[in-house]
Amino acid sequence: MNLNIKHWQKLFLFCAGLFIAATFCMKWMEGDLQANGKKFTIMGLELFYTRETVMSILAGLDDRVRTILGYHLHFDFVFMAAVFPGVAALCMIARAKATGSVRRLFFILAVLQLAAWSADIYENLSLLTWMNGPIAGNEFARYHFIVASKWIIVVAGALVSVTGLLFFRKKN
Repeated sequence: MNLNIKHWQKLFLFCAGLFIAATFCMKWMEGDLQANGKKFTIMGLELFYTRETVMSILAGLDDRVRTILGYHLHFDFVFMAAVFPGVAALCMIARAKATGSVRRLFFILAVLQLAAWSADIYENLSLLTWMNGPIAGNEFARYHFIVASKWIIVVAGALVSVTGLLFFRKKN
């Protein structure tokens, strides 16, 4: 990871464009996400709904909504390719501007984005699998832990790097 700041900035800008495109596609589909006559959200499936609610939603999908949810989850893979490398690039840009031992923190947060990306892949694969069958045993508790960990890592990376960029903004 010995690339100069210009490379990280170019990667960040590419990821920002990909992020906007993927977000637009997924947002477009969100209005059609309904099960059992009620709207549901991807964030709900990720973090907020109970196991029983998720099972009820996935069991209550008609073919049209099942297809749309599948498309949404597949677009999320593109979204992931934007978010996690983008946040890692942001961390590395902040690292290049930082001084002292805080540089190590930015590097660690950048590397942790790989773990968050892996967690997001696990999340999507779990939802895609559960669309075709029930959730087994303690699998849902593990799923919630992994998803929450993903969110903590990516939000921490983004917030700490933006804060660092603001703090170290005068350094070339």
